[in-house]
Amino acid sequence: MKQSPTKNIILLCIMMIIGIGVPLLSLLLKPKEPEQIPTINPQEVVKEPVLEKVDIIDTTSDQRPYAVVVNNTPVAVKVQEGLKEAYLIYEFPTEGNTSRLMALYKTNKEITIGTIRSARHNFIDYAQENGAILACFGWSHYAKDEMQQNVIDYVNGIVHAGPFWRDNKENLAYEHTVYTTLNKLKDYANHFSQTTKIKTPYKINVSDVDLSSHENASSAKEVILNYGASNKEHFIYDEKSQTYLRNFNDEPSLDHETKEQVTTKNIIITKMAYKMCSDNHYWDLQDVSKGEGYYITNGKSVPIKWSKDSRNSQTKYTYLDGQEIEVSDGSTWIAIFIDGKEIQIL
Repeated sequence: MKQSPTKNIILLCIMMIIGIGVPLLSLLLKPKEPEQIPTINPQEVVKEPVLEKVDIIDTTSDQRPYAVVVNNTPVAVKVQEGLKEAYLIYEFPTEGNTSRLMALYKTNKEITIGTIRSARHNFIDYAQENGAILACFGWSHYAKDEMQQNVIDYVNGIVHAGPFWRDNKENLAYEHTVYTTLNKLKDYANHFSQTTKIKTPYKINVSDVDLSSHENASSAKEVILNYGASNKEHFIYDEKSQTYLRNFNDEPSLDHETKEQVTTKNIIITKMAYKMCSDNHYWDLQDVSKGEGYYITNGKSVPIKWSKDSRNSQTKYTYLDGQEIEVSDGSTWIAIFIDGKEIQIL
């Protein structure tokens, strides 16, 4: 009996539905296999790098430092305050074979600083290269001319009495009696920008710098710098604290308030020439130049080179092979010393 075409088509459709549906149904009803969770080898885990920070200052902060001119006249060293809290101190040779300090602070701590004295024009160069606000009490006429032309932000007690006061703690002459605090300076100078992108003119290592493997390294247990007949800096290395204890004219340099001895972790000596200014009184340090010096830390010393391209550019300090120096984590004392005078490193 002959089947009709319609029945054949219907039969074919039924067979196709059965052929496709049964496997599909079995696939849908098939139990799922448990999800495979990949295992992780702990050794293959990539950790985010931990940024090591130095203790002496926050190198990531754009807080603007203050550079404060501190009296270093022999009779006034005994009333110095706040030097131990500075992260960087410059010592400048000045007229009469004396020296004067400029201490830099970058902190929110309340610090009494003194005694405060007048600025010289070369001090401006080093305040500028650190992006600092300069604080002083008085000025040479060369510094006055530049500061009044606003070449640098400054607070000067001669014209800005607010943040300064006098305290004659040891019955000294009137010029040795001015003090300030860091917070008073900040409050008075809040119209200036309090931020800067300028960093220290040297790199700070997160740990101690070991100079012993450097070529030409030598012992540096004592460092003696005679700025004048009555102005002798003598740093003695202390193995226990691994810092240099400051002595002035063979007496321990003590903070007048805390009675703690002033210390420094690093000493940089830059040998520099000078000329007499046109008034034949003030000294003009030849800091836009280049020369030699020493870097000293942890009981060792190595010769270095320094260079400064312009008055407001940063001084570069390098080893003899041209590599930039790194200083140990701690305070730094930069002694600008007249080239040709005797430097004793023992």
